[in-house]
Amino acid sequence: MPQALDLHRRPLRNLRLSVTDRCNLRCGYCMPEERYTWLERSELLTFEESAALVSELVPHGVEKVRLTGGEPLLRRDIDQLVRSLRAQGGLRDLALTTNGLRLPDLAAALRDAGLDRLTVSLDTLRADRFLELTRRDELAGALRGLDAAAAAGFTGTKLNVVVMRGANDDELVDMLDFARERDLEVRFIEYMDVGGATRWDMSRVVPATEIIERVGAARGGVTPEDLKRTAAPADRYLTGDGQRFGVIASTTRPFCGSCDRARLTADGQFITCLYARSGTAIAPLLRARGAAAAAERIVDLWTGRTDRGAEERASLDSRAALAGPGELQREPHLEMHTRGG
Repeated sequence: MPQALDLHRRPLRNLRLSVTDRCNLRCGYCMPEERYTWLERSELLTFEESAALVSELVPHGVEKVRLTGGEPLLRRDIDQLVRSLRAQGGLRDLALTTNGLRLPDLAAALRDAGLDRLTVSLDTLRADRFLELTRRDELAGALRGLDAAAAAGFTGTKLNVVVMRGANDDELVDMLDFARERDLEVRFIEYMDVGGATRWDMSRVVPATEIIERVGAARGGVTPEDLKRTAAPADRYLTGDGQRFGVIASTTRPFCGSCDRARLTADGQFITCLYARSGTAIAPLLRARGAAAAAERIVDLWTGRTDRGAEERASLDSRAALAGPGELQREPHLEMHTRGG
């Protein structure tokens, strides 16, 4: 079966599979508001439905699946979905992004079920800032989660850090030191104006060029690890003292031309771009006609894809948040915590 390619010849290779829109933190760049419109739990795809759909997408080129949310570890028995996906074969990489709070309870089960990799989001190493940024006093819990991941045998764990001017941008070197001590790879992420970031402002974005300059000044220079643009979201670098780190520059230096990522929300809406204003409901077709028909519909949507959302946002003369609180209340599928990063 031929690889599914969009109209820019980008392959359907990487599926972000959200399993819940709920989260146990309230990070200001994702969930700054007091009220949210939640997906109906009764409408969420079952694990059997999700696994069957992934199985039908593998022949069309999907070889990587990342489980996301919200916070995916809030979904009960998530290790069973991991086990089902791993048992199918055909997937080259099965990963999960988490804030780490539930890893002490679940890391061993996830590893045993066949999860390959973890990415843990952690934006500060200071307890007072963690409380300010997330509205939860849980830094110690996040650190215990990283310990649990290591104890369970996970290696190559990545540490996602959203860098915000005036909030945590003075911790770049501290994060590198922390990552080196724990054998993690930091990925510094530019603050993005996606759905949910209702308080986004360009003045708070620390661009990739500045991040690299500041790291280089502290660490004896920085050199690119690979000058060739790949489908991976992070450009990777080596410091002068040999430490690898990544920078995801979606805001100032978009990489739409190599994007191979599609997203499926927890209630089965297919989204071809993180900046897309809308998606397509796949769940009704999946439940009426089965996974093969739903997969064919997804392939049809992908092969007609022209999205270059981040590039279009970067070209705007005047740039504000993608959506406001009122719009997000009316259309929760715009939320970053619903469509999955």
